[in-house]
Order: sequence, then structure tokens, then C-alpha cells
Amino acid sequence: MKQIRLFRKRYLPDETIELKDDTILSLSEHMLVTKWDVLKPRSDISNGLSAYFFDRGVKVSKIYNASQELVYWYCDIVEPQIDTETGMYIFTDLLIDILIYPDGHVEVLDLDEFADMMEQNILSCALGIEALRRTDHLLNLIYSGNFSKLAKYIEDAEKAVTCS
Repeated sequence: MKQIRLFRKRYLPDETIELKDDTILSLSEHMLVTKWDVLKPRSDISNGLSAYFFDRGVKVSKIYNASQELVYWYCDIVEPQIDTETGMYIFTDLLIDILIYPDGHVEVLDLDEFADMMEQNILSCALGIEALRRTDHLLNLIYSGNFSKLAKYIEDAEKAVTCS
């Protein structure tokens, strides 16, 4: 099996970071599930699991604090660039984030940053439109009570890790 290298690319700040310490729990043609610790120590969150849904352009993360209590589900709208020949998986953060708290409260973040990137032509019009469609699709899934269809992949991977 080819070595898999994961990268997170961001516009704000402009950076690309290799996620070399993330543990790959599962990988298929359509998705990737990882387990990770925060890159920089934080008081509010400590670690989590993430599922990257390639076809949906969405990364869903289950985020825990240091006491291993669920803080929230964090959903990033992303643009995946996958090169199976080289094993390079780059996920560009398209700035729009959706948080789902344990009590069910939903919060959409960073639309102002997204608008700024569009205004400055940092994101192409086509990619901006796609990001909005991905956001709409994800919000419809959440509001219809079907977010568990995405969360299930993380929870199944989490159970598999706990049992082994």
C-alpha cells in the first residue's frame, strides 16, 4: 500500500500543513476517517475524529475536550485534491464551517471570510458556487434530522478503535 500523506490547506492564514500525526482509521474510494490530536494545545478542545467525504466536499469532525467529553461536531466545507498515484490527499478549507452542539444547536461560521475571499477573487466563482451548494446540502441534511448518516462513519470507526 502506498504511503498516504494528508494535508490541510487554508486561505486564512495562507498555509498548507501536513497532518503527519493523524492516524488513518479507514480509507475508501469515497472517504477517509482519521483520529487526531490538536496541532497546537488549546484549553477548549483536545482531540477528535474526522471523516472526509470526497464526493460531498465535506469534512465532519467529532471534537472532544481533554476530559473526552463531546464539545461539538465541526463541519468544514472543503475542496479535496486526491492523487492516488502519489498518495497525496490535500483538503482545501473553503472557509464555511457548521458547528452542531450536543444540545442540537446549529451555528454557521465564517461566511464573512468566505465573502471576503470571493470579493478578492481568491476563490473562483465556480468554486464559490460549489461551496455554497455543499453548505446548502449539508444544512438540509442537518435540519432534516439526517446528520446521523454522516456521523455514523465516525462513530463506527470510533467503536472499532475502542474494541481493538
